[in-house]
Amino acid sequence: MDRTQGCFMNIHLDIIMIDFIVEPFRYDFMLRALLVSGMVGIICPILGSYVVIRGMGFMGDAMAHAVLPGIVIALILGISPFLGSIPMAIFVAVSVGYLIRRKTVTEDTAVGVMFAGLFSLGLVFISLAGGLAVSVEDILLGQILGVSRFDMLISFALTIVVLIILSAFHKQLVFSGFDPVGSVVAGLNVGALNYIFLILLGISIVVTLDVVGVVLVVGLLVTPAAAAQMVVRRFTRSMLLAVSFGLSSAVIGLYMSYYFDLPSGPVMTLITFIIFLFCAFYARVFTQAQPSHLM
Repeated sequence: MDRTQGCFMNIHLDIIMIDFIVEPFRYDFMLRALLVSGMVGIICPILGSYVVIRGMGFMGDAMAHAVLPGIVIALILGISPFLGSIPMAIFVAVSVGYLIRRKTVTEDTAVGVMFAGLFSLGLVFISLAGGLAVSVEDILLGQILGVSRFDMLISFALTIVVLIILSAFHKQLVFSGFDPVGSVVAGLNVGALNYIFLILLGISIVVTLDVVGVVLVVGLLVTPAAAAQMVVRRFTRSMLLAVSFGLSSAVIGLYMSYYFDLPSGPVMTLITFIIFLFCAFYARVFTQAQPSHLM
């Protein structure tokens, strides 16, 4: 009798667990949110791994803020924010790359100027536009639960394009990231590589905006990669670990958003921060890991 009751209890618990996992995705908007979050959980840590070895964390944050005018213009015109943010991201990437390549100003200066100027312009556009179809909070912090089917398809297409181009230039990007001077001596076109990387970074940031918004992009872009590189020395392995961090943060954050009525973007970013703290503790106590090595 006790064994029978135990079996029924186990079955009941299994049913509860399955229902807990499946229940949110009975709704189309949650399924779309899961797919887009999964794409972001993959593409951000991968690209963020290159960002970290290049010391360009501020670049990602600045580019996310700089695309704000494009988003607002698209909303004013009543079209998808993607159609405004993608051209703006490419414009910012090319402009920063040009200023750096011409040595007109330093990299930090170019990024800071674009960040401050274009983000301010976006805020002015918001003020002049009055009521927008999307709240300012959703623009700044993301609203993954409101992602449309069109936006999901665009995100998927952009993610595939970015991954294909990254795989084609992986060795060159890693080499130039670890040893910029050596890559020039080896005959690599570092200027062209920088343009390619900045454009890919801009496109990836656009994909991420629906999930965490303008303000928190750098959390998903840099934090998983930085955490992974503290505990794993080899670049490729650290990238895979970063993807696992990014995916788990995205999925867990989405569940917490659904069940506890919390904002999904900040929760996902907070989870990546907690993972970073654990990795920092682990690296300090157990591994004393050095910065990532080539490949």
